[in-house]
Amino acid sequence: MDVNCSEKFNFFAIKFSGVIIASTMPREKTKLHAVTNGKTDQTIKDPHSTNSEPNVCRVCFGTGMEIVEGKGAKPCSCRTRVSQSGLLDRARLPRRYEKCHWNNYSPSNSTQRAALEFSMQLAMNFPNSDEGLLLTGPVGVGKTHLAVSILKGLAERGFSCLFYEFGSLLKEIQDSYNPNTKTSELSILRPVLIADVLVLDELGASKPTDWVRDTMAHVINTRYNDRRLTVFTTNYPDERSNDREETLEDRIGTRLRSRLYEMCRTVRVTGDDFRRITSRNNAAKLASGR
Repeated sequence: MDVNCSEKFNFFAIKFSGVIIASTMPREKTKLHAVTNGKTDQTIKDPHSTNSEPNVCRVCFGTGMEIVEGKGAKPCSCRTRVSQSGLLDRARLPRRYEKCHWNNYSPSNSTQRAALEFSMQLAMNFPNSDEGLLLTGPVGVGKTHLAVSILKGLAERGFSCLFYEFGSLLKEIQDSYNPNTKTSELSILRPVLIADVLVLDELGASKPTDWVRDTMAHVINTRYNDRRLTVFTTNYPDERSNDREETLEDRIGTRLRSRLYEMCRTVRVTGDDFRRITSRNNAAKLASGR
């Protein structure tokens, strides 16, 4: 990572990750005591301590409100952390991506560094700017990693976020469809339409039928009209390298691709498949006996 990108990462890491802040700033180890029944004392643990004592916030003492001298009371930051955790729980983030964040994305070329920088800038500018992001490129270059980092960064700031793989979303809608009422699919679509931030992974992965295109048009157009941030990833390029290769426009249609030009910044990410590289490295370690 170059110097400028590293400096910007440090800024965003502090902005979006309470874990990073907690690990880099010294914490006082003072213990607080409360008398419960006149016979024994209970130790109230520093919330940042790692011992096994009871975990009670030393700012609000479990009330959820912090007293500000001369001003009154405000919600304690400990409740904000709980809220942020709940937002991530509701984001439907697959366990495979739980550890993805900007701090462990390792760019190996200029396109990956540019994608990293732009993803952090997008999160920093939101909600003042609702311009989304379309990450295109071959498999294994970190597109989903960066999209998840944006989702986590904004969830940590209190925005409602949702993650869906394109094919899985379509399947859930199909499975929920009730031919008698024709309304049950709304229970699946409504969170997708109203989330502050939607990450739609693997755009174009499903066979482009009329139903698929109509469904995606409804999702994309609704979020566009409501000015809600949407982040897409896709393996399909805008320019075909040979006659047999499909483009993103082939998969989602000319009208939807045109809409994405307006609602998203397109960032092309290139590079070798890191999964294949990791597999080769692991095989080499096993062969060498390490």
